[in-house]
Parts: sequence; C-alpha cells; structure tokens
Amino acid sequence: MTSTSQAAPKSAVDRFFKISERGSSVTQELRGGLVTFFAMGYIIVLNPLIIGGFSADQAAVDVEGGWLPNHQVAAVTALVGGLMTLAMGLIANVPFGLAAGLGINSFLAFGLVGELTWPEAMGLVVINGIIIVVLGLTGLRRMIFDAVPAPLKAAITVGIGLFIAFIGFVDAGFVRATGNPSPPVQLGDGGSITSLPTVVFVIALALMGVLLALRVKGALLIGIVAATIVAIVLEAIFKVGPSLGTNPDAWNLNPPALPTAIFSLPDFSLVGQVSFGSFERIGILATTMFIFTLVFMNFFDAIGSMTGLAKQAGIAYPNGQFPGLRRALVVEGVGAVAGGGASASSNTVFIDSAAGIGDGARTGLASVVTGVLFLAAMFLTPLTSVVPLEVAAATLVVVGALMMAQITEIDFSDFRVALPAFLTIVVMPLTYNIANGIGVGFIAWVLVNAVAGRIKQISPLLWVVAVLFVVYFARGPIEAMLAG
Repeated sequence: MTSTSQAAPKSAVDRFFKISERGSSVTQELRGGLVTFFAMGYIIVLNPLIIGGFSADQAAVDVEGGWLPNHQVAAVTALVGGLMTLAMGLIANVPFGLAAGLGINSFLAFGLVGELTWPEAMGLVVINGIIIVVLGLTGLRRMIFDAVPAPLKAAITVGIGLFIAFIGFVDAGFVRATGNPSPPVQLGDGGSITSLPTVVFVIALALMGVLLALRVKGALLIGIVAATIVAIVLEAIFKVGPSLGTNPDAWNLNPPALPTAIFSLPDFSLVGQVSFGSFERIGILATTMFIFTLVFMNFFDAIGSMTGLAKQAGIAYPNGQFPGLRRALVVEGVGAVAGGGASASSNTVFIDSAAGIGDGARTGLASVVTGVLFLAAMFLTPLTSVVPLEVAAATLVVVGALMMAQITEIDFSDFRVALPAFLTIVVMPLTYNIANGIGVGFIAWVLVNAVAGRIKQISPLLWVVAVLFVVYFARGPIEAMLAG
C-alpha cells in the first residue's frame, strides 16, 4: 500500500477513517465524494429508463404485463445506492460508491422479464446477493481473488480504464455506432462532431485534462462545475433538448437547465415487491441457470472494479488486496440483496468511483459524502438532472487515462503473460462487460501457462474458475439443451 503522508491524526474523524494515514485530508475526501456523486448520479436517471418506464408501451413489460413506474424506480435507486454507499464507507472504509449495476439491470430488462414477472426477477437478484454474501463471509471470494496472478490484476485495472473511457466516449456521442457490420463504430456522426452536447464533452475533457496537467487541486470537480455552466448557457441559447432516443444531436439523457423546482417526495412503493415463484414458473434448472449468470456477473464485475479502484487510490498492497477487502466484499453482496428487495436491481461497486479517486478520495469518508448525496437526491430529484451526462462522461475518459498507468506492471515480453493480459484488457471495452474480460483472461492464462509447462504454478482455484467461465460463456447452448 502506498501513502504520500504519515501525519498524525488530527481528529476523531481522521482516526476513524485513517485520513492522514492514507495521505489525504478531510477537504480532499469531501471533494472526492462530491465528484464521485456527480460521476455516478446519472444512474438515478438512467436506471429507471432501463428497468422502468413512463407507460406500459415504452417500459420493460414482464411476462404478465407488469412494469415499473419511472419515478418509483428513481426513488429506490437513490435509496439503495445511498444506504449501501454509506455502508461501504463506514464498514469497509474505502472510497467506493455503490449503485444499480448497468450490466445486471439490462439483463433483467431484456432477459429475465420475458419469462418472469418483475417481482420474480427481483427474487432471483436477492438469491444471487445471498450467495455473494455467503461467499464473502466464508472467505471463498477472497481466496479466488488471491488466486489471480498479479499481471492479471493489473490487466483488469487497465481494462477497466479502457472500458470506462469507452463508456464516456459513447455516452457523449463522440463515438457512435455506424449501423454497419464494418466498421461498427465511428467518430461522431459520419466521421465528424456535429452535436452541441458532444462539443460540451470535448470542452469538459480539455478543461479537466489541462487542470490535471497543471496539478490543480479539485481539477475534476472544477471541470464538472465549469462545463455544466457552459452547457446550461448553450442549452438556453440553442434549445437542443433531450434525445428521447430519436435525435442523435440532442442531449443523451437530461438537457442541462436550472431546475424549476428543488424538492419532490420519493415514492417507495416498490420496496418489498419480491417473489420467489420463478422455480414454479420456469422450473428449477432454468432458474438455476439464471441465478448462475447473475452470480457470475455480480461476482467478477465487483472484484474487477475493486481491484482497479484500490490500485488507483493507492491503498492496494503489492498482491492486489487492500484494507477492508473482506468487509467490502460482504457489503457489496448485501447491496445485491438490498437492490433486489427494493426492485432497484442489484447494487454493486461502480467503476465511476474512479472519478472521485482521481480527485483525491482515499477513504470511506468520501463514500459517506457520496451516500448522503444519494439519499438527498431522493428529495432533490430535479437537481440531479442539472449535470448533463456528457459532462460526467468526460470524467470517465480522464480517469480511464489515469488507470492506464497500471500497464507498466505487465511484462509483455513474456507471451505467457502478454496474451492473457492483452485479452483481459481489450475484451472488456469490446464486449462492454468487465466479467467477460476477466473470464477470457482467466481461461487464456490457464491454457497458455499449462501448455507452456507452468501447470504447477496455476492455483487449483484458478482452474475451477476458468472451467466455470467456460460454462458461463456457453450458457446459451446449455440453456437451449435444458429447455429441449
């Protein structure tokens, strides 16, 4: 673990969160927590658009025609994200924010509810979370973490860096799908930047980059605030409006504007809407396969994110572990249970936390700040739409660049290391999934090193996980055989 300072604690808060010990300050932690919230806050708007809707004809409708109202999903998204982020800060003392995971909520909306009701789908999320908690409490999850070779841990960090940068580019419209088999993506629209929101993203990216290069404290927060002001002014002049999925030149989610109202009362009607009737509806085998998929997505997305974030924060030990690892793994598992129980989808560690870490967050105090802001957002929903997604996207690109520094820890001159590390790094952004990159890297590491005569150096647990990943990647044909 690295630290830039070993100053004596200055207060009870300092001692509890080990702020001075980790070379930070209260101001730095408060600022970092604020930046993390700005970087993650979009989930309060986005999660309802994925698993909820404003009406049945444009929502993810379940097998019985049920759907989740947008405003109710927004309320529970903020509630669970706030509580679990607070827990992560107070229990594990790490600067990791938690919220509804984008991979799992998409799987729920476009996979599970075609065969289940929403309460049944959330019931599977709860079961998945319980399994994750048990794995954390028994130490098995940490044992698997320890079995991962150091070069692969570094590759996971680098891969996440590329992944979040790619997310940022796509969210901002800087990179768009072409709709053609080749090339699948392009710069902007037709190879050029044509939209005002993307111009705001470029301005925000340039401003943050310059401030970081000049070593200005609070560079990311300053960049977010300044770029948001620019966005509000430009929107007031040009009135671009929201995309609504039809206008590629408009704002991706929310057009920046000063809110007409500040307070709104949250609706928690979705809390407790859980059922375990999937076993009866689709059978034990099909239900088990769905749970297996959820556990794999949750398990390895979180481990990958925690590894990368801990390294970025400078709190990781040389073996990739960090203080509070076991507690963090358990809290993250509880996040899945809570997310399912409140119909917010599984809550997991957000890689967007890297934005706050990039601005100085090193302890759980930053998570406490982020958690409190999430809880406040339940009542301040109009304010959560002020910062446009394009500005938040710029922070992801900047932090992605910072995380690339870990690539120096990988020995690319040894192809037994190079190929698995390379596949881990590139598969994450190319498949838009952290777990996919980890799985391909694990399988490649076991295969290449076993054939190269290093079979005794491969942990038995790594063999087991690699085989399970083979099953995970082949789950489609397996499900088809089970259904037949």
